[in-house]
Amino acid sequence: MNLKSRMADHQTYPHQVQVCPQHTNHSAEVISLPLKNTPSTSQVLVIVTLLPISETLLFLTGITLIGTLIGLAVATPLFFIFSPVLVPSTLTIGLAVTGFLGSGAFWLTGLSSLSWVLSYFKQTSQAMPYHIELAKKRAQEMDAYAGQKTKEVGHTIQTKAGQAHDTTNTNGRDTPMAYRKSGWLSP
Repeated sequence: MNLKSRMADHQTYPHQVQVCPQHTNHSAEVISLPLKNTPSTSQVLVIVTLLPISETLLFLTGITLIGTLIGLAVATPLFFIFSPVLVPSTLTIGLAVTGFLGSGAFWLTGLSSLSWVLSYFKQTSQAMPYHIELAKKRAQEMDAYAGQKTKEVGHTIQTKAGQAHDTTNTNGRDTPMAYRKSGWLSP
């Protein structure tokens, strides 16, 4: 083959991908792989410590389950024999316990509510003089504000009345009689 035909065979196009095998030493990667995933010393100590404890607890759980099943198998016939006595006594004891617990809960709720109300009144009575003084101060401020506004409105009315009086004098109507004669004021 000539050089041009070899170059045409190796020419790549944008939609083609060229894969070139690379020769690497995989034995080094395999050896280093377990070293990266080894547990630390503290993790090994935790596992060594917790494994016997968990096994012991699981053993005790199994023994307890077996003992409970044996006790239930022995006690079940006794429950059937004594059920005319046990059912009413269980209901009576259950109702009594429920009553005592309910009464204690209501007592505790009432006591805590009463304590809250008393502390609220205590805080309110301590803050009452401050609130009264604050209300007095605000009332005085509003009184002063209302007085100032009244003075301003009165001054504005006097000014407008003076301006109206000045304009009536310039029109030749300087007396109230002129208003009466023109019909503006009724006699």
